Amino acid sequence: MITPVLPAARTTHDPSAAADASATAWALAARGGDADAVEHFVRALHRDVQRYVAHLCADPQAVDDLAQDTFLRALGSLHRFEGRSSARTWLLAIARRAVTDSYRHAAARPRLSDAADWQLVAESAQPRGLPGFDDGIALLDLLAGLPDERREAFVLTQLLGLPYAEAAEVSDCPVGTVRSRVARARATLIGLLDAAEEPAAAPAA
Repeated sequence: MITPVLPAARTTHDPSAAADASATAWALAARGGDADAVEHFVRALHRDVQRYVAHLCADPQAVDDLAQDTFLRALGSLHRFEGRSSARTWLLAIARRAVTDSYRHAAARPRLSDAADWQLVAESAQPRGLPGFDDGIALLDLLAGLPDERREAFVLTQLLGLPYAEAAEVSDCPVGTVRSRVARARATLIGLLDAAEEPAAAPAA
């Protein structure tokens, strides 16, 4: 019997640190007017922005537009970026505001999104090869069962690899709150995994 497991908890020795440093360097260079740096900055973080927006936004057709809006906002604000946080943390905070603004804009004329389409878009943005999720149990389906705030905390720290302090900055909440949300999300996901495994664990007749 194969026991599905959750992705290992992130540690402070995360290999994404080098990528963060590189993206931040490109952002600082882009702030100075380097056109090549702008292209490298966008390429380095475009996938992370799409993945994050896909998990926050319930409208599959809005994901690309929101990602584009995020970068337009970021490029228009690069002159204010000083590198005090990583470029990715700064950019994901902008993405979060872009999604929030889109909700406010759509509030006057809400529409139902098609769940299957939403899953298709979000699944195309989720990471591949996570241990325990290659035997028919989709991480996306499990994440969909989490409350929004817990799902966001889990995606930021466990899938996108942000340190808790940076995830707190993106989510505009205390670090302790992020840790609590991640812990609760993991506990819920473990319960869902156990429940999904029960039929396979039943003894043969």
